[in-house]
Amino acid sequence: MTLPKLVRWAADTLGITCGRETLRQVLLDLDMTWKKGKLLLARASAEAREKFVTKIKSLLRAANSGKERLIFIDEAHVHQDADLGHTWSRRGQPYYISSTSPGLARVTFFGAYVYNDRRFVIWPAERGNGSTAIDCLEYLRAAYPNERLRICWDGASYHRAEDVHERARELGILITHLPAYSPEFMPVEALWRWMREEVTYNHCHATAADLIAGVEAFEAEANEQPDVVFQRLHVRTSLDPDQEKLRIS
Repeated sequence: MTLPKLVRWAADTLGITCGRETLRQVLLDLDMTWKKGKLLLARASAEAREKFVTKIKSLLRAANSGKERLIFIDEAHVHQDADLGHTWSRRGQPYYISSTSPGLARVTFFGAYVYNDRRFVIWPAERGNGSTAIDCLEYLRAAYPNERLRICWDGASYHRAEDVHERARELGILITHLPAYSPEFMPVEALWRWMREEVTYNHCHATAADLIAGVEAFEAEANEQPDVVFQRLHVRTSLDPDQEKLRIS
């Protein structure tokens, strides 16, 4: 709640009239701080999340023992225009970002994190749909022709489509879906944040080709540091009891 709203709430609910700065000091004295909220998807099923935690631990054991190659896959729509983020600049001087104003122009990317190898692959796609999902499966089978493959992705409608699952069966690829409304179990979400920090923060890409080239450069450089990739793309294997209490199935 912003300070103006708190001032009105104090007057309407408590009958206390005070200024914004007075209220700010009271909040500071109470060890409160101004912070950005984190989205908690309350529609997630606690039971499904608990089952997935058990499942992912089993999948990681299989991957670590070499029985399966575990690959997490996600899609992202990345705009060409700059994402405004923090940067270093001279004190007391404004920091301006040059933009060609590409508007809503964006590129859809698929990202695949190969857990066993501590590396990832990012490639552009026309859009995310059943056809591109099948292309993704065929790409991975070609990359790992003789291994037991398991992919883990979210429950998007085209990920659950029968033709996608049929093609996965033909290719001998196992599929595990994330529980609904639980993006924190997808390590590729962390990859997108990392990519934006390096590629789109404070930088406008005038063309899609320029954006794709920036992503390719990021991928090549990041994959030279497999331990960093492993740390940043951490696979979550536990639940926070306090957070789970706030969820409504």
